[in-house]
Amino acid sequence: MLRSGKWLALVLLLGCSIGAVVWSLRYQSLGLAVAGLEEGVPIEVFGLGTVEAQVVARVGFKQAGTLVELAADHGDVVPAGRLLARIDSREQDARAAKARSGVANAEAAIMVTEAVSNRSSVVYAQRQQTNQRRQALLSRGTISIEQAEEAQLAETTARADMTVAQAEVVAARARLEDARAQSAFEEAILSQHALRSPFSGVVIARAKELGAVAGAGETIFTLVDPATYWVLAYFDEARTGAIALGQRATIRLRSRPGQSFSGRVVRMGLEADRVNEERRVYVTCQDCPADGYVLGEQAEVTIRTGYLPRTVLVPEAMIDGLRQSQGTVWVIRDGRLARRTLTFGQRTLDGRHEATGVLPGEAIVIERHARAYEGRTATARTVP
Repeated sequence: MLRSGKWLALVLLLGCSIGAVVWSLRYQSLGLAVAGLEEGVPIEVFGLGTVEAQVVARVGFKQAGTLVELAADHGDVVPAGRLLARIDSREQDARAAKARSGVANAEAAIMVTEAVSNRSSVVYAQRQQTNQRRQALLSRGTISIEQAEEAQLAETTARADMTVAQAEVVAARARLEDARAQSAFEEAILSQHALRSPFSGVVIARAKELGAVAGAGETIFTLVDPATYWVLAYFDEARTGAIALGQRATIRLRSRPGQSFSGRVVRMGLEADRVNEERRVYVTCQDCPADGYVLGEQAEVTIRTGYLPRTVLVPEAMIDGLRQSQGTVWVIRDGRLARRTLTFGQRTLDGRHEATGVLPGEAIVIERHARAYEGRTATARTVP
């Protein structure tokens, strides 16, 4: 009888313990972390990109030839018009000299034709005067008709010779212009045997060495204007709606991981990548070191698009069914849990969303609990 009582007491004690556990698990008030009111929250977007240059040129010769002079190398700072290289120009030198000789010949030919023209003009004037005298004598009967006709023929012939001479002068002048044009053409071809810097910049690559054959249009040097360095960053299309020209940006270069630099948005691409769904944004660096740029270096860009003066932020992981800025969250209202569908606005870089439409007295839960259900008692715990 005594043993049966002990067993009964043990069973009752076990049952009470189980009941207490069940009650605490299902009915005891839960202490849950809730989102607090925050002030001055920056809204930023993040993108990856590379260091590029707005002004970059890959220069080479328009003519093919053998490199006989190289006047610049990797790392050289060159002013605009500085000689970079030459190719063998002996054959073109000869062509240019021949063209200059053609100009001299054409100029001499003009002198000859002008002299002939002047002589023919003098002859014509003399024959014209003679003819006038003969015609006057014929009218008085002093000379025969035959002599008068000969004088008239001589004047006509002299006028025709003068016209031919004048035409020869015009043709000679045209030949001179043609010779000058040919000479200018040959000189232009000759100038193409010398490669000069198109702008003031830095040589970042040299592709050929002395004695090598350079093909027409083949790149010999790559030059960059260091004043035009910028960062080309790619941003998710969904996050670029608030980006605008002039906004501040923070730049971090891969080669200087412990430093950040100030920048500004100066250009936005007008065409997005159709595959990656990204948009190009160009950012200049305002305080990057002059020797800190490496073309093609990876960079991280954070652009500040605005501020939230006072807001409640909810982690994206706590929002169920988030779609088109709407989703469902747990809230504590009047000491009990409830499900609420809210509208969400801006999103921060750490994955939190601005909650709108929160009613007075409601607190949004920002932690998961396996035993949460609607109507269960709960107390709010503000996370610092």
